Amino acid sequence: MLPLVVRLERDAPPARTDALETAARAVLVLLSDERAVGAGEWAPVVHAWQDSRIRKVVRRARGAEWRRAAALPGITVTGREAEVRVFPPVPLDGWPKDLARLQVSGTELDDPGAPAEPADGVPVLWLSPALEMSAGKAMAQAGHGAQLAWWGLAAAERESWRAAGFPLAVRTAEPAAWAALTTGGLPVVRDAGFTEIPSGSCTVVADHPALRGSTLPSAG
Repeated sequence: MLPLVVRLERDAPPARTDALETAARAVLVLLSDERAVGAGEWAPVVHAWQDSRIRKVVRRARGAEWRRAAALPGITVTGREAEVRVFPPVPLDGWPKDLARLQVSGTELDDPGAPAEPADGVPVLWLSPALEMSAGKAMAQAGHGAQLAWWGLAAAERESWRAAGFPLAVRTAEPAAWAALTTGGLPVVRDAGFTEIPSGSCTVVADHPALRGSTLPSAG
């Protein structure tokens, strides 16, 4: 599985949407990192993970916990305020001790206000309006959506997205738009059912402009 650690300082937690978007970008940064491709040092474990379930687990850290996690091999990605560190995939029973001791629960985050409408042309990861997910669960699902979008792009489209810094937005779809989004040919994340929600639930639709042939409904 792919470990992600979000920094949650007690007095300055990030906004929920910022954390979700930063986690999604962190997955893309790792997938495109030179250490994860070709003959890179992380490539064997990344390839093995991608050939299996692309499971992701988000844990939280603060203070000394965060500093210990940041000292391990990985990549820290920053958003407006959020910080997420992504690590090379590890076996279920092979987590480094400084990550294994971190808590999965407690990643409850809020947005101070309604997120702004996504800018034109920016890829959007649409969350299901029917599912309640903790911030940690939603971060993992957004990461899945970003990864499915990445897999669906041609090499030139991937490079263009990478060169731009992986701009993206994570928003909750309007209920009236969700059916069209999930049946419009875009990548759809279906949860394996390990935690929080039933197996097979559609959690995210990855709406990258290069992956759609027509304009799809947008969230309000």
